[in-house]
Amino acid sequence: MGIFSRTRDIIAANMTDLLDKAEDPAKMIRMIIMEMEETLVEVRASAARTIADQKEMRRQISKLEKIQEGWTEKAELALSKGREDLAKAALVEKRKAGDMAEQLGVEIQVLDDALRASEADIAKLQGRLREARTRQNAIAARMESAHNRTRLREMYAGPKVSEAFSRFDILERRADYAEGEADALSLGAPPKSLEEEIAELRNEEAVDAELQALKARLGPGLEG
Repeated sequence: MGIFSRTRDIIAANMTDLLDKAEDPAKMIRMIIMEMEETLVEVRASAARTIADQKEMRRQISKLEKIQEGWTEKAELALSKGREDLAKAALVEKRKAGDMAEQLGVEIQVLDDALRASEADIAKLQGRLREARTRQNAIAARMESAHNRTRLREMYAGPKVSEAFSRFDILERRADYAEGEADALSLGAPPKSLEEEIAELRNEEAVDAELQALKARLGPGLEG
């Protein structure tokens, strides 16, 4: 496939259809961008060769024009010497050089048309390349968003979370057991005797009295 044919195929391609048919849109659009970039390089290289060819042809035309001028001078000299046959032969050679220059001019015009078409194709291809890169960025953002959503789902609904909460249940069960052991130690303890309860009251009364005496010593403002 020629460069320009491939360029026009890419320009005419419907990217949405291509992406809809692709199993991996991100991979597909990377391939499209690579193809476009490679085609742009090739088209520009081809255009550069065409421009170089045109310059060479214009140089040839300039040389042919000088050759025609030379044959004209020779024809004039031959006529001035009465050699019409030589003058006619010189004019024939001049005509040959003129025909060659004219043909080169036609070829330059053909190349000009091709360059204009190439320039239009490059502009369109660059537009499609910008579109493809925009699509690539959008797809990358969507893929990242989907990946993040998947990670979030795994965080609150995945097996690791369930396993962690199972461990919480085990720890809570262990805490319940430890509290049960502590409560069990007080089970069956003998009730306090009357003497023990009265002794506790006396201790409380002594502490209260000492507190009041301390307040009185420190200042009236502390009495309550």
